Amino acid sequence: MRILVTGGAGFLGSHIVDGLLAEGHEVTVVDNLSTGKRENLNTKAEFYEMDICNSDLERVFQEGKFDYVDHHAAQIDVRHSVADPVFDARVNILGLLNLLENCRKYSLKGFVIASSGGVVYGEPQKLPVPEKYPKGPQSPYGVSKLASEFYLNYYAQVMGLPYITLRYGNVFGPRQDPLGEAGVIAIFGLKMLKGEIPTIFGNGEQLRDYVYVGDVVQANLRAIEHLQKGSSCYSAGGCAINNFAYNIGTGKGTSVNELFALLKNTICFKGDPLYGPERTGELKRIYLDISKAREELGWQPEMGLYEGLQLTVNYLAKQEIF
Repeated sequence: MRILVTGGAGFLGSHIVDGLLAEGHEVTVVDNLSTGKRENLNTKAEFYEMDICNSDLERVFQEGKFDYVDHHAAQIDVRHSVADPVFDARVNILGLLNLLENCRKYSLKGFVIASSGGVVYGEPQKLPVPEKYPKGPQSPYGVSKLASEFYLNYYAQVMGLPYITLRYGNVFGPRQDPLGEAGVIAIFGLKMLKGEIPTIFGNGEQLRDYVYVGDVVQANLRAIEHLQKGSSCYSAGGCAINNFAYNIGTGKGTSVNELFALLKNTICFKGDPLYGPERTGELKRIYLDISKAREELGWQPEMGLYEGLQLTVNYLAKQEIF
């Protein structure tokens, strides 16, 4: 199959490209390299350095003759979305619509999109959180991700474009940028390797669902297989976005304090963390119910947190920044 991966030079997108190529698919990458890195690109994939909002994106579809899109290009920084919600909407909503219009025009077979199992639900009262839990995004980023799901459902209903939404937990692993805004494991890991003391904001008891990048790659592969089988169906009366959404996590919550302790043990770090003020708008507790993905996609995580941390630390230790 011919598959377009947007954001394929980024942390997660580049791993997905590797996984698709390993399964024998032809892969094209679109990435503007604003946060993605050229060194992450797989040389076996065709590459277009381009913004997904660019009108010239149609040329990529004309030349690529794709079967599926796996969409991971996005503005993912919650704080940046608060500071500049217009930019967030431009990338996450208008960029998506540019892709969907080309999918419609060139009759693609299906679409997989990365969403967030953290920001779309808001602060849940029930744990682990199932896909049908009421939505309550608390940032422009969360709103744009939820809006994206509704747009996809519209294109499925009216244009006949099958899709699957993958709502991720906190993805971690090699290639995650330790100098960026996201990815507490990479950020803490690099600081500890350099002998610096990480800062935990709040009391450190915030719970998150940390899922290894290799397991997320497998979720994407299973999602495309699911679309290939024609397992998704659409009725004229309209379908809830939850019908085609899958939580991708571990089903377990780990506190930031527990995470620090695991990294401390892995790196043999001697210090204790600093504690800073709680960040406004940060969720207290969230982890995901993954039973639907297990039952319908045949997917479940294989990598344990401690083993995943060891692989991530080994990667960080080899980087020039260290």
